[in-house]
Amino acid sequence: MALSVVDLYRTILPKTNCRDCGFPTCLAFASMVVSEKHPLKDCLHIPPDILARCEEELARQYAEGKWLKKDLADEALKWARSRAASMAVSDLPERIGGDLVQDGQVTGLRLPYFSDYLDIVGTTVRRSDGTELTRLEQVFILNHLAQGGRAMPTGRWKGFVEFPNTVSKLVSMKAQVEEPLVKCFTGKREVLQERAMQLGAIPLAMDEGSADVAVLFSPLPRVPVALLFWDAPPGEGFQAQVKLMFDETILEHLDIESIVFLSERIRLMLCDGVSC
Repeated sequence: MALSVVDLYRTILPKTNCRDCGFPTCLAFASMVVSEKHPLKDCLHIPPDILARCEEELARQYAEGKWLKKDLADEALKWARSRAASMAVSDLPERIGGDLVQDGQVTGLRLPYFSDYLDIVGTTVRRSDGTELTRLEQVFILNHLAQGGRAMPTGRWKGFVEFPNTVSKLVSMKAQVEEPLVKCFTGKREVLQERAMQLGAIPLAMDEGSADVAVLFSPLPRVPVALLFWDAPPGEGFQAQVKLMFDETILEHLDIESIVFLSERIRLMLCDGVSC
């Protein structure tokens, strides 16, 4: 019999909220055991025979994925791999840039990526040093391969909010990208400029209210990203602001979710090693 959170709480746990397991309530402990594979043995008040029986049942339902909390990054990567699995690698250089390379008997793609390059064989994506990318990086790279876009950048820039169907992602963009960048670089415009240059960015002239930092990243050959930063004026009570801008053609190359993932990657790379 499968063990739901309620089953575990009602029939197995002592319901005393003793906190010996490290959780404030027995119900909270039951939820973590069922949804996140927290060890049931951390409850010290379950008889050994009942514990062994429950652990066997939990192992079965874990294997089936029943009631487990979903790993959203893993789900996104599976979907991206399924999208990219049938792509014709020979079409990619003309469509998105890069060069075809041979990996034994298999043809792959060498694709410029920021100031480095990626080797892509099938749905496996590795850096130039052979290490794999993070799951979210793989997601936007594979989605880029599968998206089917061919457009060259026009140099006409748009903010994220100006693209259709971004409303549900505006909170993520603010919380995961803009706010952390503001926190990291307020009063450190020179540090931001230097970090951007280290990542291969170049200065960018844009009529956006005289930004203190304006740089152009080239994460992928046909996917430029501009970053604008206005530092907080001393003593005026205003917060610093940051804005990412995208070429109007970006939706031909990345879906909305992947644009957020790419933006998060830029934020992580900029903030790496900077005291925030």
